[in-house]
Amino acid sequence: MKSATSAEIKSTGDSTSSTHPAKHLVQVEGLSKTFDLSASWLSRLLSGRQASLLHAVDNVSFTIARGTTLAIVGESGCGKSTLARLLVGLHSPTEGRVLFDGTDNAVARPLNQRIQMIFQDPYASLDPRWTVGDIVAEPLLEHGLARPGPELQHRVSALLESVGLSGSDLSRFPHQFSGGQRQRISIARALATEPDFLVCDEPTSALDVSVQAQVLNLMRDLQRDRGLTYLFISHNLAVVRYVADSVGVMYLGRLVEWAPKSRLFSRPQHPYTRMLLDAIPKLRDTGRSRTPVQGEVPDPLNPPSGCAFHPRCPLANERCERERPQLISTDTGSDLGSNRGSNSGRVACHAVQEGRIGFSGT
Repeated sequence: MKSATSAEIKSTGDSTSSTHPAKHLVQVEGLSKTFDLSASWLSRLLSGRQASLLHAVDNVSFTIARGTTLAIVGESGCGKSTLARLLVGLHSPTEGRVLFDGTDNAVARPLNQRIQMIFQDPYASLDPRWTVGDIVAEPLLEHGLARPGPELQHRVSALLESVGLSGSDLSRFPHQFSGGQRQRISIARALATEPDFLVCDEPTSALDVSVQAQVLNLMRDLQRDRGLTYLFISHNLAVVRYVADSVGVMYLGRLVEWAPKSRLFSRPQHPYTRMLLDAIPKLRDTGRSRTPVQGEVPDPLNPPSGCAFHPRCPLANERCERERPQLISTDTGSDLGSNRGSNSGRVACHAVQEGRIGFSGT
């Protein structure tokens, strides 16, 4: 499997992916998910209240190149986990679509064995009443990839060994393992169907720091050995810097910036991205005052007009308050579908587009 060097953002109507069908394994086009949190119709009629709609994911578009890792970061409630569930089919989109290897995943359910998910909490994602052998064997049986008997037991043992566990653990239960070992079991279960694409929803956030490093190293080794493609959801920028090829920043359901990892960390553009990075303590900056992330995330049921970040942005003006910025390329004329444009980025910010923001690097 040929690996590309970066994941690239694809805006609605961009024809990049159609001209390079082999490069992009995942294409997300105008993906939106709205949840209706309203009271019953009769209750609203009697109280005079309006419908309450939560736009958890709002017109998000991107592509992920084969063999690469795209990380999505943002504060809690920005829509990261909803996006992950949309990609694996646990939620149906309100608008937009997800193309996997050129095929619409909503109408091609057999593709689901090529798409698997690793959940955040290994204590909650494993059935405590099942043995480890049953947990890892379930996807093999569900997809008809093995029959009960010696063949199934051999494949389950091999999967456990591939994540650093022992084949002798088949008869043990999840509560007999540590947190890191449980997450390894979750990874083994995800690998059972030999997927091409793994959606990882904060897979190390519930683990100790030393165990996080072990699990992340395991995931990198598996990606190299199996040619896996990852979407990595996280709020930990240190972890993202270690695992990602490219990074997308979400705010209140929208993608506000995307860039290759090296560029985003060295030259962040959106004010929100700058605030997130500036909040990270740096040894060389000891004694330097840092700008904390200002304010609170607005109520997603009543988001601000215009740019959703403008109530917290020090550079906001009247245009920011009334006009929603679009995600555009930060390199005029760059070809996002070629190696020449592989270092380009995209940002949704009027201040950046108007040149009202300076860049000094980090």
